[in-house]
Amino acid sequence: MAIPATAAPRIHQTVARRAGRGVRALGAAFVALALTTLFLTLPAEAAPALVHATAVPQGRVALIGVPGLEWSDLDETRTPNLWRLVGQGASASLSTRAVPPPDRGITCPVSGWLTISAGQRAGTAGKGCPPLPTPQPTGQGGATVPGWGELAAYQSQTGFDARLGTLGQLIGDNGGKVAAVGPGAALAAADATGNIAKYAPTLDALGDPTPYNLIVFDAADLSDAWLKQPLDEYGVPTALPAPARQAATAQADRRIGDLVARLPAQTTVLLAGVSDVTPNAHLHVAIATGPAPGGQPYPHGFLTASSTRQDALVTITDLTATAIQLLGLTPPREVVGRAWQPGGAAPATPSATVTELADGDLASQVLREVRGPFFTGLVTVQLLFYAFAALALRRRRTTARPPAHSPSATAASPATPSPGGTGPSYAGPSDAGPSGTSPGDAGPADGTGSVGTGTGTGTDAARAESAPASDESEDSAQVEDLASTSGLLRSVQVVAVVSGAIPVSTFLAQLVPWWTLPVPMVSVIVTILAIAGLITALAFAGPWRAHVLGPLTAVSAVTSLALLLDVITGSSLQVNAVTGYEPVTGGRFYGFSNIAFAVYATGTVLGLAGVAQWLLGRGVSRAVVVALCALYGAFAVFADGWPSWGADFGGVPAFVIGLAVFLILLSGRRVSVLRLALVGLAGVVLVGAISVFDWLRPATERTHLGNFVQQIIDGAAWTVVGRKFGAMIGVTVGNWPLTLLSLVALAFLFLVLARPSRWGASALGQAYGLAPTLRAGLFGALTCAFVGFLMNDSGIAIPAMALTVAVPLTLAACVRALQLATPTRPEPRSAQAAPRRAGA
Repeated sequence: MAIPATAAPRIHQTVARRAGRGVRALGAAFVALALTTLFLTLPAEAAPALVHATAVPQGRVALIGVPGLEWSDLDETRTPNLWRLVGQGASASLSTRAVPPPDRGITCPVSGWLTISAGQRAGTAGKGCPPLPTPQPTGQGGATVPGWGELAAYQSQTGFDARLGTLGQLIGDNGGKVAAVGPGAALAAADATGNIAKYAPTLDALGDPTPYNLIVFDAADLSDAWLKQPLDEYGVPTALPAPARQAATAQADRRIGDLVARLPAQTTVLLAGVSDVTPNAHLHVAIATGPAPGGQPYPHGFLTASSTRQDALVTITDLTATAIQLLGLTPPREVVGRAWQPGGAAPATPSATVTELADGDLASQVLREVRGPFFTGLVTVQLLFYAFAALALRRRRTTARPPAHSPSATAASPATPSPGGTGPSYAGPSDAGPSGTSPGDAGPADGTGSVGTGTGTGTDAARAESAPASDESEDSAQVEDLASTSGLLRSVQVVAVVSGAIPVSTFLAQLVPWWTLPVPMVSVIVTILAIAGLITALAFAGPWRAHVLGPLTAVSAVTSLALLLDVITGSSLQVNAVTGYEPVTGGRFYGFSNIAFAVYATGTVLGLAGVAQWLLGRGVSRAVVVALCALYGAFAVFADGWPSWGADFGGVPAFVIGLAVFLILLSGRRVSVLRLALVGLAGVVLVGAISVFDWLRPATERTHLGNFVQQIIDGAAWTVVGRKFGAMIGVTVGNWPLTLLSLVALAFLFLVLARPSRWGASALGQAYGLAPTLRAGLFGALTCAFVGFLMNDSGIAIPAMALTVAVPLTLAACVRALQLATPTRPEPRSAQAAPRRAGA
């Protein structure tokens, strides 16, 4: 069934046909451009490596794991060896996300070590954190990990299908030698069968480390102390007391210093806090000294990796890829991480470096504490505001009866019946003028004037003068009600604009270090509200405030441009934002998160609707307007999907479909099922082309877009799809506040604003009449949100955040439309008929 075109003025048939052809031509050109770019920009040497070449390992790597080590544990006096390593090499925060135990989002020590072994997230079955298995000697200095077969088999149930033993097997198959010191190190260094060629329970038992290409060392003092703590209800040990933690850290530092002193020159040291030893997840220590993958030593500074694209942030799976690459080997496809590389400059002193990195973990902890209450408060306030706005609109509808002798009544346009035929009527043209000119554009800046023009007649004046006194009293009361209600509606409009600015403000708040302030929950709320207030002030600052879509356009433009610039420059505003991504959880580190995509796409489509209305109001050809909107929209989609910027797989088809619905309606045509199917196919082709382009790059430079193509080739794509589908269902079913918010927002939009009822007049119809492009923008944004809901693992969070932008801004436009609409003048009372005699 076709969706009717926007309730705009009737467009001349020739203009409509030209605009429709323009939409089709632009769509075809957009897809052709994507495909042409794909094949013309391929590097000549780019070819997917289906098998990794064998080579004899070169160099030497000491991989030191310190489960639970955080940056706040380091101290110049208590941990002098770690302090020295920070000054000598490069440092970063380490996201250790693996497969967590049930109901606790932490990485247990066993899971962290297994993740290093596989180069992919791994975990263990059962509740809580199990103890490390003790390797069993096998003769000639070797050992085997008990229960290895069960550990390996369990990985197929995690959704990640980690291949345990990948690290040790690769080095052994290429003639290298691996040694493990400690039970945790044995898990990381074992081959695919769970065997370790050289195992030593202590450093002294290892002897000379020179013969080995990879030495894995387990400094388990923190984790050993933690696993002895009492268990909570989830089977996870409780937190270590501060004195015990400090003592364990100092002991681990001494053991690390002993190992580093025995290592031959030109040995690369990779030190990592490979797991949590707390009931809550943290960011951990990552340090690299010695030769880097490029051959030059790691300089003092920050570490980075292409897996995160963030300075001072790397992941635990990167550790596996780094060790392999340092040995001159090619990481197999099972290893999803990327090598640690020298990043940006760090503070000059170890003290300042440690402080800055510890601050990053502080931000993640504060975010964990405030995110839940923030979303609860956001949903609650939104629901209350919708209820308040519904009551305000009802009051506007039932009290907006002007006096018969009001000047505005004498200047009113002919009465227009209200939709549904009930309630008071507001005069206002249902069609715009030529070239899409909106009557709202001609309204006075104070919002109290009438759309209609003209003067009263002498007959009208005579009727007003002859009105009874009782009518005058009644009319005076009506005037007072109308003035009071107009002030209430203006308040609703301002609050609606603030509400629509909240989503983008949650990202812009990262410009302020709110997590360092004394009361973080209050700090983040005040910061977000202050930024939203500034955006609102901008929305009402200029002459555009008089237009129906003026504030909507201003807020939407800020939203679209702010997030566009952020994703082009590295997505720093999304890291640790309350609506962004958390490095601790390791779900995403760069590009558009699902929530950011929802806010960005909605702001883009609504912003284009406002710009289109402004251009049409100034006589610009509709075909030109459609073309301009298509050009910016195409660039916005490109930024969303391009691997170096947004790297958003599921967002591209949703954005393409939503943008196409907007453009088709803007052109004056109808949206049919066939057109939607063709547009959807174009979106799939586009994201497929981008993904193939990414796949054709070297494996170390790919994003998850190219990795997904490889997973399709390897037959592992269904594992990824199943995991994401399960996440989508879990979020939709489990996050009932966002589900409730989405349902209430849609109900407010279509049952309060769009339909006449006892809750209010058809304010949305008034807005459509004064700004016809609003309908195209609203339908496009809603379509994008719905398709995004179906295609992303964040589920209901996408439409919830999209509606949080779209519905309040639409409400602000509706309020302005009601302010500009001219109330109809009630007909004068007829005189009482004279009595007539029967039969006369």
